[in-house]
Amino acid sequence: MHFAFYNALTRRITARLVFIIGLFLMFFGSAFLLGSLAGISRVSVLTSFFFVIIGCLCAVFAIKLNKRSLYLFFAAFFLQVGLFLFLAALGIITVVISQAWPLISVFSGLALIPAGWRRYGALRNRYLVPGIAFVVLGCMLMVFSFRMVPFSFSHFMLSWWPLLVVLAGLMLVLLALGGKKDSGAEKP
Repeated sequence: MHFAFYNALTRRITARLVFIIGLFLMFFGSAFLLGSLAGISRVSVLTSFFFVIIGCLCAVFAIKLNKRSLYLFFAAFFLQVGLFLFLAALGIITVVISQAWPLISVFSGLALIPAGWRRYGALRNRYLVPGIAFVVLGCMLMVFSFRMVPFSFSHFMLSWWPLLVVLAGLMLVLLALGGKKDSGAEKP
C-alpha cells in the first residue's frame, strides 16, 4: 500500500515536471525563433526571457499560495518588464532603454491592480488609488525623460510643487473615503 502511494506521487510529480519543462522549452524556443528572425542578439532575448520566467514563477507561487497578492504583484510587474524588453529588442517599441526608466513606476502601478483584485476579489481603493498614482507619476516623468516639453523637471518642480501637494492630499482623501467601504469586507 505504501509503495503504491509513493509510486502514484512520483508519477504525478514527474508529470508536472515534464509539463513545466515542456512549457519552458516552447516559450524559450519561440522567443529565440522570433529573436533570430528579427536579427537581435541572444543576450537581449535572454534578458527579457529571464524577467518573463521570474514573472511566471511568481504567478505560480501566487496561485499555489492562496491569497498571496504580493506574488501576483511581482508576477505582473516582471511579466510587463520582460514583454517590454522583448518588444524593444525586436524593434517594435523604438525607445532608448535609458530614457524608459519611468516605466518602472507605470509597471508598478499597473501591477497593483491585479494584486488588489486577487486579495479582495474586487477592485479596492487601497490598491486602485496608489496604482493610478504610480501610473500618473510614471507618465509625468516620461514626459520629462523623453524631452516632450521645453523645460526641465527641476523647473517644473520649482513652479508647480503646490500641485503635487494637492494631488497627495487628493490621494489621501480617496484612500480615506474608500477605507470606510473596504474595512468591513476585508479578508485576512
